Amino acid sequence: MEDAKEEIRARLAVEDVIGQYIELKRAGRNFKGHSPWGTDRTPSFMVSPEKGIWHDFSSNKGGDIFSFVMEMEGCTFREALEKLAQQAGVELKKYSDGDREYAAKKQRLYDILELSAKYYQFCLTKSKNVCQYVFYKRNLNKPTVEKFRIGYAPASGKALVEFLTKRGYNKQDMEGAGLLNRIGTDLFRARMMVPLMDESGRVIGFTGRKIDDKDEKSPKYLNTPETLLYNKGRHIFGFSQAKEAIRREDFVVVVEGNMDVISSHQAGVCQAVATAGTAMTEMHLKSFARMTKDIRLAYDGDEAGVRAAERAISMASKFGIYLSIVDDYHGCKDADELIQKDPELWQKAVRQYRPAMEWLFEKYESKYDLKTERGFQEYCNETKRLIDEIDENETALRERYERIVADRLGISLEAFRAKKVIQNKKKLKRPVVKNTTDRGGVVKNTTPEISKAEKSFASLVICGGVANDDIELIDFDKDELALIFEEKYARLSKSELENEAKALEIVLRKERAEAKRNELGEQIRAAEAAGDEEKMLQLMAEMNKIIRKS
Repeated sequence: MEDAKEEIRARLAVEDVIGQYIELKRAGRNFKGHSPWGTDRTPSFMVSPEKGIWHDFSSNKGGDIFSFVMEMEGCTFREALEKLAQQAGVELKKYSDGDREYAAKKQRLYDILELSAKYYQFCLTKSKNVCQYVFYKRNLNKPTVEKFRIGYAPASGKALVEFLTKRGYNKQDMEGAGLLNRIGTDLFRARMMVPLMDESGRVIGFTGRKIDDKDEKSPKYLNTPETLLYNKGRHIFGFSQAKEAIRREDFVVVVEGNMDVISSHQAGVCQAVATAGTAMTEMHLKSFARMTKDIRLAYDGDEAGVRAAERAISMASKFGIYLSIVDDYHGCKDADELIQKDPELWQKAVRQYRPAMEWLFEKYESKYDLKTERGFQEYCNETKRLIDEIDENETALRERYERIVADRLGISLEAFRAKKVIQNKKKLKRPVVKNTTDRGGVVKNTTPEISKAEKSFASLVICGGVANDDIELIDFDKDELALIFEEKYARLSKSELENEAKALEIVLRKERAEAKRNELGEQIRAAEAAGDEEKMLQLMAEMNKIIRKS
């Protein structure tokens, strides 16, 4: 069950589990509370999020989340495991039915990926042209290449498959590791290869950057698909290389791309990491919060960057995180480009960070004309909604930002506090569940099935900043939309995003028209069965309008 325990530990923060039983308050990098077993007058119960452990000084007890639940519930280890597995969403069956087999399968994947990384590193040393690209065009030095284990995937399409086959691995192993394409040959070809590693430094996948930028058919970056080892929503690129620097400096810099991370480490900012583009999740924040509460986001100031910062702020307040923005790129588009221009400018930029809330306030000011009534209302609405995301216990911080906005608008603090947030017309709405009866009187759920087009279009609007005037969106989880956007659209230009949205809009309109016709058909049959001729004629007229439009 060791694998199951590790999976549960990775998903559940120790402070969240213990916080269900006793009240915890932050004390520096740790949490404190009163002992649930003793009669301590001052808090003697300590929780370390960074180490994932707890200790009660009054009773001299301590351990991890499993031992805590066992103590509190008076249960066995197995019962505590099952309880926590349910909270974490971990299926114990796949572990218990064949724990050794499952562990062996994972180890085989680790082995094949480690061997592949070494193979790619070897191929780099044998290719003069690729070395020129890595060391001269990308300006990476030897220590950086070794630190991130950068390599090269040959262009033949069968090089890795043949290499691994000779060493006893089969196609099933290679597919499980995410190394094959649909036709069973090398997924990565003619690319600079960068291993993706877990927190302990084990290779769990790869990202490949194409060498020839003239090749417009293939994507600039190609990543390992989701596998048993690699989960995009949880992975943090560069975390294993950055942990020591994060602990030492007590802050982390979250950049947008893997190359930004690599260049940043070479420039001396070794606290840099990257999530899946701008798709920050609560799991990412929990991982950061165990090491530092100072998180600096190096995001673009475009619409996608603004939305990403908004999402991060709404999550950060749950973990007591200080969120700030690094945005002084001196005219460069990203960290990597700034580092190529002058590494010292990047070092200075990460120390000239700004509070994320104030950065967003400025973005709203540039977006809305405060001299107009509409602009005034929009700005007031956006800032109020953002401030309301701050934890209610952080009264001083909430008042600080309320005063900043009130002064900017020229209104009293009381007037701003009394402001009610007006829901945006484009606010996501949940699909309405409608029940109808068929001719046999059987109740049928006619809620339309959510299609891929719905989620893809929503991701373009919410995460890509594509304009949307009249398509009503379903209420999807924003983290999920961010992952969809990163996977499918993050590398596209603004015009390409708009073209994708137009194509999806056509599909959506057809799908929704079809769904509406089916719904009206059910209602017409129900009206006919009830003998309501007037209602039936009204519905038929509505049906004809839809048919004419489509």
